[in-house]
Amino acid sequence: IQRDGPISFADYMHMALYAPDYGYYVSGPAKMGWEGDYYTSTDVSSFFAYCMAQQLFQMWEILGHPSPFTVMEQGSGRGNLAHGIRRWAEQNAPTFYAALDYHNEDIRAGQDALTQSPLSPSVILSNELIDAFPVHVIQLHEKKLYEVYVAAQPDGRLYEVLDEPSSQEVATYLDSYKIPWQTFPDGWRAEINLDALHWLAHSAQVIGDSRHGFLLTIDYGDKARALYTPSRPDGTLACYFQHQLTDLPLVRPGEQDITAHVNFSALLYEGRRQGLHLHTFTTQRLWLNNMGINEELERVRARDFAVIDNARASDRGQVALLQWYNLRQGVMALTDPAGMGNFKVLILKR
Repeated sequence: IQRDGPISFADYMHMALYAPDYGYYVSGPAKMGWEGDYYTSTDVSSFFAYCMAQQLFQMWEILGHPSPFTVMEQGSGRGNLAHGIRRWAEQNAPTFYAALDYHNEDIRAGQDALTQSPLSPSVILSNELIDAFPVHVIQLHEKKLYEVYVAAQPDGRLYEVLDEPSSQEVATYLDSYKIPWQTFPDGWRAEINLDALHWLAHSAQVIGDSRHGFLLTIDYGDKARALYTPSRPDGTLACYFQHQLTDLPLVRPGEQDITAHVNFSALLYEGRRQGLHLHTFTTQRLWLNNMGINEELERVRARDFAVIDNARASDRGQVALLQWYNLRQGVMALTDPAGMGNFKVLILKR
């Protein structure tokens, strides 16, 4: 910045998250989980992996039981989801387990590496990946859109400046989704995730190499008309540091997570443009219900916690009761309509 002048917020976010040896996702230990800065659905409950296994099993059947059935999970972190899926398949569907060829692509390898795999998968799967792609930030000023850039003071402290959009793609993005931004109040802000479009285009091509397949992505966000509204005057950009939510993305670069809500309209439109067809668009709450999460919860209770009914007053019964409450609370967190239950699940099919 001191050498060449201000950079776009997207360039800053890319470096803060992915710069080799310094970026948040590519330096130090993995940041997710209760001991990190944020947690995902896999950290909350093992029932999430059960439901994902059910979904993959259904996809395998729809595709005619291919063997190998190659699944590529992008942004897989510590691999807990893969472990849970393999365990369910081994215990409940041995033929499916024998066909399953599951690969992890860790976001720690760098965001660009996620689009350079030589695999030709039947399913590309991601959970809370796209929200971590760098975003351009735009701001409305006197009925005109400007882009936010990052500049530096002589002492190195970073600050924002407004200037013309960095590309025509940024300048016309909101118009592409018929967002009436001209009617919004002065100072209104929003994020534009161009990398999401590039990621989906590449993913569609990779799935096309296997002729038929699915793309499944889960993230927080919404369709464009619900995402870009006056009721969100400051946009959705958020930072996470030691499980604390902040709105200061220019502090602690490389040491805190930076995310923004996903525009699912962009993924739907780009998917259609790439020859993919909509299979499912729903909330995580409804998707988990459809995958049988509540039925599985009851099966586990009947199988593992009968002592609650037979000897609740005993020490063993009281321990089992607390363990059961913990399991049930995890499922409630995954399906909470005011929280994770409102995450969106998008499945596209070729």
